[in-house]
Amino acid sequence: MKRILNLLVLANMALFLTACGGTKQRPAEIEPQPPDSKPVLPANEPVVENEILTEEIALPSDVVPVRKEVKGTRQSRTKRELGFAVTQMKAGNAKDSYGSTADIFQTPVPHNTEEYSKINDNAFKRVKDNPLSTFSIDVDAASYANTRRVLTNGQMPYKDAVRIEEFINYFDYDYENPQGEHPFSIITEISKAPWNNKHQLVHIGLQGKKLDYENLQACNLVFLIDVSGSMDQANKLPLLKSAFKILLKNLNKRDRVAIVTYAGSAGLVLPSTPASEKEKILSALDRLKAGGSTAGGAGIELAYKVAKQNFAAEGNNRVILATDGDFNVGTSTTSELVRTIEEKRKDGIYLTICGFGMGNYKDDRMENISNAGNGNYYYIDSILEADKVFAKEMRATLFTIAKDVKIQVEFNPAGVQAYRLIGYENRLLASEDFNDDQKDAGELGAGHTVTALYEIVPVGVASKFVKTVDDLKYQKVQNAGPAENDELLTLKLRYKKPDENTSRLISRVLKDNSIAIEKTSNAFRFSAAVAEFAMLLRDSEFKGEASYDQVLETAGHATGKDETGYRAEFVQLVKKAALLATN
Repeated sequence: MKRILNLLVLANMALFLTACGGTKQRPAEIEPQPPDSKPVLPANEPVVENEILTEEIALPSDVVPVRKEVKGTRQSRTKRELGFAVTQMKAGNAKDSYGSTADIFQTPVPHNTEEYSKINDNAFKRVKDNPLSTFSIDVDAASYANTRRVLTNGQMPYKDAVRIEEFINYFDYDYENPQGEHPFSIITEISKAPWNNKHQLVHIGLQGKKLDYENLQACNLVFLIDVSGSMDQANKLPLLKSAFKILLKNLNKRDRVAIVTYAGSAGLVLPSTPASEKEKILSALDRLKAGGSTAGGAGIELAYKVAKQNFAAEGNNRVILATDGDFNVGTSTTSELVRTIEEKRKDGIYLTICGFGMGNYKDDRMENISNAGNGNYYYIDSILEADKVFAKEMRATLFTIAKDVKIQVEFNPAGVQAYRLIGYENRLLASEDFNDDQKDAGELGAGHTVTALYEIVPVGVASKFVKTVDDLKYQKVQNAGPAENDELLTLKLRYKKPDENTSRLISRVLKDNSIAIEKTSNAFRFSAAVAEFAMLLRDSEFKGEASYDQVLETAGHATGKDETGYRAEFVQLVKKAALLATN
């Protein structure tokens, strides 16, 4: 009750001061703000340029006092105190006989400031004009988990939140294990495209060599943890701590862990420590609290410095960044951060990004940073996803078996009129980048699979997607070799071993041996269903006759063993989306 009386006194003082100003009017309302932001001043307050005001704020006993510094504006002391009290008050923790404190104070309303990069679906290209398709592999899976979070909350996702290749690669496929000198196997398959029976679908799969748990190299890990004010939510810092504890259980005595945090500035919470000292590491994790602004750039600099100081020459060196991506202090723009990461990767230190939370989630920033850092990107929406990422997959992810993996496909104009790569829009490469060993590309972890799909228009098939141009007057295109054969395409891959800088080449030929979709593998049909689902969510112009019912039918007959239950969960997610789409 004492706290309520104090707040009422502050409100009355505001009324009194306004009246003394000579104008009888209601006190200006205070605009509700997110808890970690500065209060917005009422429009009718006088403004004093370049004046810094620092005040000690007297708040109720259960609210942490703060010092606030406001530059460029000035308002009455009482209204400032009210504004600061609003940003610090816990919703619903004070009521009196007159009703809720909402009568006097407005509870901060969170605003959705999530950010996603615009994606333009890959269009069909005529083989006559563009016989080569080149791209970097991508084993990220954040887009699927993030979309699952949105659908589970009863909403349809933003179209640009859906990256089709990340939907497909969220799932493992039963590909053959590699044999021989190369660290991965290559699988190809061809059949009809389920959403357009006049088109064909080419399935390309890579299977990485499984991890040898008997001869594991040591890990030098730096946990880079965002503890800014925006992380003070149950699905952010608390979930993050639980996730890292899962990873810690799966490390061995040869591994080392350091913890770097950042908010308004960066700090070393735990120097590099043997993973066997679990109590010490857990204690450091448990002490972390959220608060302040977000100096992500400073945190990245310090984390890489710590990783370099403890570099394991024969082991795995990695920074694991956990954040919502809302950097706002220091080096904070996406382009600046990408340049920083591109420079740091030269030291042989890899990067894994784990995204948390909702409302202010910066997906576009984190994806760009992970692509630049020889790394991968996950989104953790639940403790079950944390278990998938940190218990089932992270140990293998930590060990890269092939880096700078590029794929180039040459289509035979005798059989293929046009093609389009489904997804991978932000991983496309120029044709000449394929042979350029200085050009960065994606990494493949031990035991990981990578899947890519091409939709092709066979020769002789009329399609509205095949655009034509006038014949060139001065150019004559000559085929490099015989095209009148049953070869559909030539698939080439380049990769480097983790400790090498010169790439190795693999080449395979796919013949035109299309089979009925019912006779294709579970991997073919399930990946096709996932791609079709993603196209529906994106409302892609290339979705053709796609439908949720068809996705359910195709996926339902291709779940296979599904020991983890992820494919069954996918089926349920499709059902949710179908219901939302009709309402």
